[in-house]
Amino acid sequence: MTVLEDRIAMAESDNTRQLDEMFERLEKMPVPEGYKVEIVEGTVYMSPQRDIHWQTIRTILWALEDRFGRDATVFSDVRIDFPGRLNGYCPDVAKLCDDAEKNTEGRWRHQDIEFIAEVISTDTAKNDYGPKKTAYALAEVPVYLIADPYVGKCRLFTQPKDGDYVSDLSVTYGGDVDMTSTHLGLILPTAKFPRG
Repeated sequence: MTVLEDRIAMAESDNTRQLDEMFERLEKMPVPEGYKVEIVEGTVYMSPQRDIHWQTIRTILWALEDRFGRDATVFSDVRIDFPGRLNGYCPDVAKLCDDAEKNTEGRWRHQDIEFIAEVISTDTAKNDYGPKKTAYALAEVPVYLIADPYVGKCRLFTQPKDGDYVSDLSVTYGGDVDMTSTHLGLILPTAKFPRG
């Protein structure tokens, strides 16, 4: 290993250790039922999961299962660490590649993610469009979808490059999010997505 590789490995190890300690403390706290907890750039965010969020997540999950089968590696609200300082996210929906494996800490690796969807919450929208979008692009997540029930639109980000996405497509609810040009080969109807 070079000196630079050693320093990167040490920084990642420190980052993981700090995230682990933060999540351990959170697990001991009385987090209200129905709240999602994640750490974005070292800040803890708790947001309520409303019925419109779950209905949207469920519709996306069904579409993925219809396309890839029930055995596909798809999760909701499971911790995955991402590039950057103290980024322990729990994406609303994450689809991993078929040969995905957990790391030595027993967690899924961001390198194996093929698709992420986030459903906007009014309190955390700035994270989904800001630091999380940047982290997903840095992690080279090939397809990132944001569903926004408050404005009735989806944004599809593809082609990650240098911490951003080259392609940004906006689809008003009622239209289809066409992901056939991605490895997902999927069309996602939004006509039944609930509005906030």
